[in-house]
Amino acid sequence: MPSHRPGLYIHIPFCTRKCLYCGFYSVPSPSHGLVSAWLSSLKHEVLHYRHSFAAFDTLYLGGGTPTCLPSEILSDLMEWVLKHLPFSSDSQFFIEANPGDLTKEKIEAIKAMGFNRINVGIQSFCDPELKFLGRRHDATEAVLALQRLKDACVESIGIDLIYGLPEQSMDEWLRTLESTISFRPEHISCYELTYEKGTPMWEMKKQKEIRPIDEDTERDFFLMTDRFLEEHGYIHYEISNFAKEKRFISRHNIKYWQHVPYLGLGPAAHSFCGSRRWWNVRDIKTYCKLLEQGKVPVEGSEVLTDEQILMEYVFLGLRTVKGIDIKRIADIPGATETIYRLEQQGFFNIKNGTAIPTLKGFLMADTLSSILLT
Repeated sequence: MPSHRPGLYIHIPFCTRKCLYCGFYSVPSPSHGLVSAWLSSLKHEVLHYRHSFAAFDTLYLGGGTPTCLPSEILSDLMEWVLKHLPFSSDSQFFIEANPGDLTKEKIEAIKAMGFNRINVGIQSFCDPELKFLGRRHDATEAVLALQRLKDACVESIGIDLIYGLPEQSMDEWLRTLESTISFRPEHISCYELTYEKGTPMWEMKKQKEIRPIDEDTERDFFLMTDRFLEEHGYIHYEISNFAKEKRFISRHNIKYWQHVPYLGLGPAAHSFCGSRRWWNVRDIKTYCKLLEQGKVPVEGSEVLTDEQILMEYVFLGLRTVKGIDIKRIADIPGATETIYRLEQQGFFNIKNGTAIPTLKGFLMADTLSSILLT
């Protein structure tokens, strides 16, 4: 559930190999020396911020692929973080995982470290689609990993999926959704395939080796996903995210959407507090070098104006069922009248002074933001 306490994100900049669509910073197949240098530097970064934030109530290990690291490295990291940074007693600890890493031993080790929410990058239960995406697991490994997590009684299992692949059929996507709900995960994220500049997938698109789906097909995938998961009891609380119950809504991700403070550690990690946003260097060697010199590895920062914060509030609010408080946009010329007009057109439901996007509103979230802010 929503919380105004800060969250901690730690970027694990390593993976076994890069997926073709991934635009996040990571180093594939790192040497032991590089991992050791990163861990040592991260510990220094933790110490720099140990008195800067109130007690965190979420910790999220993302990447990269956190579970590609040996359990002893992850355990060392967690012991240091918990020793030197404050956490509330009801904290939620998230970790991203690749199915191929989730042996019984790895799952037990992760649980012993305190992780109570494991988000698994399944992406698809169709082997040709996994091969197209460049994933290193197959459907059989995905099923085995999820069954192991269920057997281990993990408190909350999250499954990440990707839809909208070139030439993907609705029937194929439906089979992936059916396989997903057979495990009754507490959380499901369904992301449309995007083409990040600088990735192999971007180049394939640029060279016309693949052709993205059109807008009508995007809409059909989105509507079918919403209908199917809601029919099976899931709450569609953000454009790409579904929870089995309110208590499984991602407390950590909500912080990003509601301007709650968060601290990001590791190369390329972002942080936010008050009206200031800052981000670390996107290179592990530079990151380590700066911290070895006693410097903070911040590459840049910005202080958001009230207008920028309001713009982000509208943009992010229209992506969630929390919606936007109409009073907060009252000073934007014509915005209040526009909200009520859009309600009549079926884009919002207005309840107690809050404009909550409908499914139709979700589909047009970016356009609605532009309409309200211009």
